[in-house]
Amino acid sequence: MSTIQSVRGTRDFYPEDMAFRQWLYRSIRTVSESYGYQEYDGPFLERLDLYAAKSGEELVNEQSYVFPDRSGTMIALRPELTLSLARMVAQRGKALIPPLRWWSFGPFWRYERTQKGRSREFFQWNIDLIGVASAQADAEIVAVGANLFRNINLSSEVIRIKVNNRKLAESQLERSGLPQALRNLAFKLIDRRDKMDETAWQGYALESGLDKAQYEALSTYLTNLDAWKESTELAAFFEACGALGIDDYVEFDPTVIRGLDYYTGTVYEARDVKGNHRSILGGGRYDNLVADVGGEKIPGTGFAMGDVVIGLVLEESGVAPEIRSNPSDVFITTFDETTHLDSMRLAATLRAANLDVEWYPEPVRLARQLKYADRNSIPIAVILGPDEIAAGEATLKDLRRGSQVVVKQNDLAWEIRKLLSSDSE
Repeated sequence: MSTIQSVRGTRDFYPEDMAFRQWLYRSIRTVSESYGYQEYDGPFLERLDLYAAKSGEELVNEQSYVFPDRSGTMIALRPELTLSLARMVAQRGKALIPPLRWWSFGPFWRYERTQKGRSREFFQWNIDLIGVASAQADAEIVAVGANLFRNINLSSEVIRIKVNNRKLAESQLERSGLPQALRNLAFKLIDRRDKMDETAWQGYALESGLDKAQYEALSTYLTNLDAWKESTELAAFFEACGALGIDDYVEFDPTVIRGLDYYTGTVYEARDVKGNHRSILGGGRYDNLVADVGGEKIPGTGFAMGDVVIGLVLEESGVAPEIRSNPSDVFITTFDETTHLDSMRLAATLRAANLDVEWYPEPVRLARQLKYADRNSIPIAVILGPDEIAAGEATLKDLRRGSQVVVKQNDLAWEIRKLLSSDSE
């Protein structure tokens, strides 16, 4: 009988994978809270019409897992969180006192073609600043992302956060001769530019409805790297990024437009300098979204970052963290059946002293037990035999250095802590 496979596009989280996910979560929590952001979450299921109004046809019709519930209402597994956030803010209304600084890390689902860096089930960091309509708010959000990169050893030589502004893009396109009726098409084409080579992109643009002159105008717009100087919002944004100490991470890029329909102002994407991954994080300003889902008009800005791509970038950059998946600091051996309970009691005593301890559950050869501990990167072993038990002692072995010493069992917790603390000195 063949092994049953997991659902296509989902992931099994073995202990080492779970260790990375938890490390990333802790890193995200640390940087989010350092800026005063509070953790929240929304439901995994939402009504489809929440997304249908503002996310765009591609997300709703091609990328969402959709099904009817028993009442016939169409439900979607959440493909993103910004609209849930807007709904939550709209529901509470004036009971919430802005500015709201909220962040979340949880699972999401998108029905799309699986490939390197893209799965159908993924975990995502979402962080938003609600209630402030300023370039400085956009800069703060981007600074949180930049400082996560800095904290996990991804320098600005590895990652850049590309920035544009939709209002600036609209004015530039209007000046180029593209009529208002073609604005959404132009944005869609810009969003797809770095997914295609120039010939394919030109063919797609002409097939989609642009004539040759309009295509040339759009191409010319995408080469103007000084256009940001005409935007007071972007000028203020880059000035604020300098004040926040992240100007080495940010740069203007007219090809960044973001595919979701609800963005209204400054938008941003983080990309690796080598060009292996299109978007490490992405987001922007959405000043109408809360009103669009039934609340009062309140501005917002924020981004999302998935766990898959950031993991790949860490590996490719040679700075992936070395994470021990086994949480135990202490390993208790088992000598034989007559001392089995003594080993268990000692393990319980050390746990009561707030140490993370595991014991070997059967009396096999000592070499096999120590090999198990070493393979699981457990730093300290406690060897307990009949002689040690009779003397109220134990052999304390440092598996990292190969040294060992006999100590009184009453002093064992203190001696273990001393060995563990020497690692951080």
